Amino acid sequence: MLDKKMAQALNGQVNKELYSAYLYMSMSAYSNRIGLKGFANWFMVQYHEEMFHAMKMYEYIQRQGEDVILKSIDTPPDTFKSPLDMFEQTLAHEQFITRSINELMELAIKKKDHATQIFLEWYVTEQVEEEDNDNEMIAQLKLIGDNPQALLMLDRELAARLVTIPVDFSKGVDQAA
Repeated sequence: MLDKKMAQALNGQVNKELYSAYLYMSMSAYSNRIGLKGFANWFMVQYHEEMFHAMKMYEYIQRQGEDVILKSIDTPPDTFKSPLDMFEQTLAHEQFITRSINELMELAIKKKDHATQIFLEWYVTEQVEEEDNDNEMIAQLKLIGDNPQALLMLDRELAARLVTIPVDFSKGVDQAA
């Protein structure tokens, strides 16, 4: 059973994860609108990952005997200066999420909630991967600069990214195929 403050904080994180999905869906739509279908694919895959993160936490809260309290999701931006701008905003957002996960971990430690600490370890590791991916994309986009041919080559590469996590949560995250 979760401490009420821990449950409230985890519910807040569900909202942040859902906003992340919403942000990446918006970036996907923008990429599609400007003709970068590979970027659109990359961000849509990211959308699915964020939904998985939200649902994993959603189910944990319920398994711990607490209510999931869904809150309004803020409207994400819908236009961006460039693909580099999108990834710089993505990195800044993931750094915000990392800080939030770290705060959750600190609260779990303070509450001596060992189950939640173990649960959150997955998110801590995931955030290292998220930030690394974003830094890699930023470095590549900086190398590309204003070269449209190189941008199109990267766009084709990003089109190959596949969803590798469950996307149907109707039977739960662990049973999703």
